Amino acid sequence: QVQLVESGGGLVQAGGSLRLSCTASGSIFSINAMGWFRQAPGKQRELVAVITRGGSTNYADSVKGRFTISRDNAKNTVYLQMNSLKPEDTAVYYCNYNVARYSGSSYYIWGQGTQVTVSS
Repeated sequence: QVQLVESGGGLVQAGGSLRLSCTASGSIFSINAMGWFRQAPGKQRELVAVITRGGSTNYADSVKGRFTISRDNAKNTVYLQMNSLKPEDTAVYYCNYNVARYSGSSYYIWGQGTQVTVSS
């Protein structure tokens, strides 16, 4: 059974930086896309950034130029470097993997979430 474990959240002042990590454990054939989502209180979960197995990336407009997503395929790990943080970045951040099966199908799995709080 595949599990995702996140780390790196915390409290930071506006303008500061944090780096989130998410690592998969268990029996994994291959991982397609890896992504980060976030959910602020009272709001819907939204996509922050996504990276394909080949390294192509896509970002929400609100984080472009400030956040960088990267991955280490050998470690089944995805990172989110967050710079110039703003109070509106405060949310629970979740990683999400699209895990490929040997059969050719795939499924999605979520991390447990890590809290990021940016103080003004």
